[in-house]
Amino acid sequence: MADELGRFRVLNTKPVNLDGFSVPDPRLGLAAMRSPHDPSPSLTIRDGEVVELDGKGAGEFDVIDEFIARYGIDLAVAEEAMALDDVTLARMAVDVNVPRAEVVRLIGGTTPAKLARVIALMSPVEMQMAMAKMRARRTPSNQAHVTNQLDDPLLIAADAASAVAYGFREVETTVPVLGDAPSNAVALLIGSQVGTPGAMAQCSIEEALELRLGLRGLTSYAETISIYGTEQVFVDGDDTPFSKAILTSAYASRGLKMRVTSGGGAEVLMGAAEQCSILYLESRCVSLARALGSQGVQNGGIDGVGVVASVPEGMKELLAENLMVMMRDLESCAGNDNLISESDIRRSAHTLPVLLAGADFIFSGFGSIPRYDNAFALSNFNSDDMDDFLVLQRDWGADGGLRTVTPDRLEAVRRRAATAVQAVYRDLGLADYDDAHVDQVVAANGSRDLPPGHPKMVAEAAASIEAKQLTVFDVIASLHRTGFTDEAEAITTLTRERLKGDQLQTSAIFDEQFGVLSKLTDPNDYTGPATGYALTDARRAEIDAIRQARTSAELTADQDEHHGHVTVVDVEPARQGSDPREVCIGLSPAWGRSVWLSLCGLTIGEVLRQLAAGLEEEGCVARTVQVRSTIDVGLIGLTAARLSGSGIGIGLQGKGTALIHRRDLAPLANLELFSVAPLLTAKMYRELGRNAARHAKGMAPVPIFTGGTDESISARYHARAVALVALERQACEPGTAPVTVKVERP
Repeated sequence: MADELGRFRVLNTKPVNLDGFSVPDPRLGLAAMRSPHDPSPSLTIRDGEVVELDGKGAGEFDVIDEFIARYGIDLAVAEEAMALDDVTLARMAVDVNVPRAEVVRLIGGTTPAKLARVIALMSPVEMQMAMAKMRARRTPSNQAHVTNQLDDPLLIAADAASAVAYGFREVETTVPVLGDAPSNAVALLIGSQVGTPGAMAQCSIEEALELRLGLRGLTSYAETISIYGTEQVFVDGDDTPFSKAILTSAYASRGLKMRVTSGGGAEVLMGAAEQCSILYLESRCVSLARALGSQGVQNGGIDGVGVVASVPEGMKELLAENLMVMMRDLESCAGNDNLISESDIRRSAHTLPVLLAGADFIFSGFGSIPRYDNAFALSNFNSDDMDDFLVLQRDWGADGGLRTVTPDRLEAVRRRAATAVQAVYRDLGLADYDDAHVDQVVAANGSRDLPPGHPKMVAEAAASIEAKQLTVFDVIASLHRTGFTDEAEAITTLTRERLKGDQLQTSAIFDEQFGVLSKLTDPNDYTGPATGYALTDARRAEIDAIRQARTSAELTADQDEHHGHVTVVDVEPARQGSDPREVCIGLSPAWGRSVWLSLCGLTIGEVLRQLAAGLEEEGCVARTVQVRSTIDVGLIGLTAARLSGSGIGIGLQGKGTALIHRRDLAPLANLELFSVAPLLTAKMYRELGRNAARHAKGMAPVPIFTGGTDESISARYHARAVALVALERQACEPGTAPVTVKVERP
């Protein structure tokens, strides 16, 4: 019987019930913040070498321990750092009076188990406080996924141009088919420099090919160099920390920005978590990233995010992953690039703490394309969530790196990008896309809006790029030949910057003038309120200017369409009536003067007609009185009741709020109230008139049921209501006596 209860029947249909939830089981690694099998922190140094690390002697080290012991711990500060108790270190991280540099110095001497224990002591709010201080770069930014199921190069370019128009400073693509990667890389490179130059681009694929594309200048950063928290998972991937270190050096030697990818849950998914907590294993990964010489880490909700979110405190653990990266003085690319839940509430709860605290990259892959086109798997936010994210920035005054784009601007950059790729592919003999396809790409939301095209067209273009070993200079020359000089110059500048190497600084991005913002040039100097990153007036205006925002004039523009459909004529100063059948209808100050349309869509004349008709049907007579001294519907109704021969009055605001009042009641003690004006109908107003008449006749009518709603009435209508109330306030004449008026229709 309990399962058949109506409340549970409704709850069972909610999206959150599609998520998987696990009972904690440390034996399988299903433990978020701590496991009884996590090692106790320890560090013994002898003759300048680590001989014990987190409970293991050197003879027991696995390859991860060995690498961290050799390269991942600052031995000069290790004794001091390890001697501090966990609570002290945790409080230092949160305390705004302790400089970031001091926390970084001490954390450099801690072991993975020590850092995991320190962070496990913090509440989510304390983690956010620490993140505000500990992230490396002052200015937050964002990264986008740009993929499609067809690997259509024109669509890749158009979507990349759209992404940078929205403000993303890194764009990342991958492929459903590995062989298409060179084409995707070229298209992404071109599109990412259209309209808003300086964004860096990556093609995430098999590591050897990804490196080759980078060496030829077709990409400018790498991110998906995966590392893990247990040796077995490294072995399964035919890898070691030493091979990852060589790859890291290879990227850096050619001016390619590079960070590694970890993220809790991977070891659990591979059945090799060694009974340890997700937090501890991720702490090993972050320590390893530091030892490798990586610029940063992508973690906090990557491929294993569903595993982490399935256990208690999973969301907290994901936030802790980002904080660990910051405390190790690395760039934090804060995950959010995998859909954590079918529940909109849960997925927003995952992203919001990072947005509020700030990170070098709020997302390591906001799906700037539709969900179905995301070849990385669904991001936590995707293109259909763009308006929501922009509104979240505005709601909190938080900078997530993005901005609103007008339809005209978006169309222009999409067309420019698609046309540029069309021209380059023709010029280089890669493929010939016609103008009709350009038009289709510009208008498309995603690949499902496009015809399938020739199945081998992209593959042949990609194969040709590889066969000819095309480089960034071939792309630049082609752009010049085909008239796309702005894009050619932007890519030239991007390539030239690789020779300087400033983008290899921790947390480096380019601004739109190719200035480098990094830990060195834009250091996070947060030390409490009124310090650190703050929105400039221009940036605040950019965040505030969402496309849904309307001025009061815009919100009331529809009033003019109905101006003058009724005329209010003063008859005489309102006097006490004597007819027991009389019910006065009190009109608000702006009624028939500047307000002409109610919130439910009925004109004010129609609302009044329905009220009067209801009174007449019950044998009563309406007299209209305009109360210009107040905008309060309760006082308007009470004033009408005191003037009415029956002692019953109706108060009516222009926006449609209405009530029945009686002369002997307090202002707020009405007989019946229509408070939710947007839900009202002509029939309801007519019934309100009938009920007012029944009260006048001494009856006790049944109140009118307006039905209720599951809509957010406040969110939908309060902005308009405020604009209409402002008109009422402008029309109000305090101290003015009520006037009997005649309402005429032209």
